[in-house]
Amino acid sequence: MKRDWGRLVVLEPPTSGELESPVIEARRLFSELFGTFLLVLAAAGADVVGALSHGAISRPAAVAAPGLTVMAVILFMGAVSGAHLNPIVTIAFTLRTDFPWRRVPGYIVAQLAGAALACLFLWGTYGKAGSLGATVPGSGIADWQAFLMELVLTLGLVSTILGTASRAQNVGPLSAVGVGGYIVLAGLWSSPISGASMNPARSFGPDAVLGDFSHFWVYVAGPLAGALVAVACAFVLRGAGGGGVAAARGTLDP
Repeated sequence: MKRDWGRLVVLEPPTSGELESPVIEARRLFSELFGTFLLVLAAAGADVVGALSHGAISRPAAVAAPGLTVMAVILFMGAVSGAHLNPIVTIAFTLRTDFPWRRVPGYIVAQLAGAALACLFLWGTYGKAGSLGATVPGSGIADWQAFLMELVLTLGLVSTILGTASRAQNVGPLSAVGVGGYIVLAGLWSSPISGASMNPARSFGPDAVLGDFSHFWVYVAGPLAGALVAVACAFVLRGAGGGGVAAARGTLDP
């Protein structure tokens, strides 16, 4: 934006309401698609390979794989799009006023597409082994119990993300360690209950390819409720948002 006050010309950065470069936005959307593809490939692929190898992939390895993948993705392209990789993270950043609502639909579509592509790759290569890593409540676990587990797990995940991206506590690349570590930790103790998805896109991929959405509501409603509580907690802890804009949106020049 350019303002001319007499002989003084001031150049201001674009406001959130102004259009940004379509090339930059395309890069951000591709970043979300590619990053979510890699995340779901690791998360669902662990179950597929475990089934094909007759149990060679242990549960600790299966839950560590997506956490380490998220860590790597944040490090190598977090500056492009913010590396949300999860519709719930996008919504949480938006509710904290760190991300514009007008960009939310594109991010969510890219994330769902990346998840579906990962599962289509697994299906096309290995068939439906391991139910393509579908997240379902564990044996003897009711949907409402899995819902509550996804709620509290996502509360912790989103709190970690919002906390490491805030103005007071932005820890830069170390946020990747915090977020990836939390995902591993959550999976280690809770995956037998709900699958420790914490991500509607991660659950959408297998369900879409298998054509079975019978438990999908658990992995939308639980994480969404957890994110809302996390945003409320962030307000109590640090006040209004707006302090993690760069971390949420990426730092590509418009």
